[in-house]
Amino acid sequence: MYSLLSYKKLLKYTVVVVVVLFLFLLLIDESCQIEISSENMGYLNSVLSPSSQVHADDSPVTGGGHSQNGKFSYGYASSPGKRSSMEDFYETRIDGVEGEIVGLFGVFDGHGGARAAEYVKQNLFSNLISHPKFISDTKSAIADAYTHTDSEFLKSENNQNRDAGSTASTAILVGNRLLVANVGDSRAVICRGGNAIAVSRDHKPDQTDERQRIEDAGGFVMWAGTWRVGGVLAVSRAFGDRLLKQYVVADPEIQEEKIDSSLEFLILASDGLWDVVTNEEAVDMTKPILDPEEAAKRLMLEAYHRGSADNITCVVVRFLANQGGSSRTSASA
Repeated sequence: MYSLLSYKKLLKYTVVVVVVLFLFLLLIDESCQIEISSENMGYLNSVLSPSSQVHADDSPVTGGGHSQNGKFSYGYASSPGKRSSMEDFYETRIDGVEGEIVGLFGVFDGHGGARAAEYVKQNLFSNLISHPKFISDTKSAIADAYTHTDSEFLKSENNQNRDAGSTASTAILVGNRLLVANVGDSRAVICRGGNAIAVSRDHKPDQTDERQRIEDAGGFVMWAGTWRVGGVLAVSRAFGDRLLKQYVVADPEIQEEKIDSSLEFLILASDGLWDVVTNEEAVDMTKPILDPEEAAKRLMLEAYHRGSADNITCVVVRFLANQGGSSRTSASA
């Protein structure tokens, strides 16, 4: 039988071990989620399929295009940045639905591995444009597509032993409407009349309404390097995150903007940009660069040079109603 002194020593030793383990978990946390898998403490870096963007030798990937009706052009730039693994994904897609030319753009920032972000990239927009109310009630179709995609991803995760999740910031162009939807902290910012306007809200656990929603569902928010759901996850809405799903929902907030002559361009980006560049700075950097691919590259490189420690992905969509339909002319920044 232990003496009282031995018991106190054992208790002290246990407390020290717990504190050291907690600090170790904080150190290996990379941006969003503390990983607690006993089999694999790192992030998955080998799940990218051949059809997905691949960052061989860590070089950035860029590209762009324009709509057949001359109404908009787009560009993207994506880089692992200073991270050893790539968990950002993007989608730039132009499709035809019921005679309408539709633009679909998205940035998806994964945590706990790349599985969730890649799944959302591959499935969200297909689920959306196949929705029977996509044209007649686009907002409800977007909300349904988000929740359905999340549900299907969670089903596909049944045999996985570690959680994965993803943010999403998406922009849908239908006729003269721009609909922006998001979960998590990837952000959408527009330039209207020369001014920077955020058209999405970062979903953080310490926001009053988000904290209340989480606590009403039986969860809690605590400080662990930053405010986290259950002390684990630094965003309050996301795809995936099966173990926290009761609190971390994939219900998007949706904002609609009219596409008119005052709307100049849209920036979608992961927090690898927004952690080091303000909305106003991003808009000011983009304004003089008419080629959206060049603008996206400029934003990505600026974030990198400012010391962003995360993957960096930017999508720029420029509306051409007031620009003579030119989509490939570039001005120096």
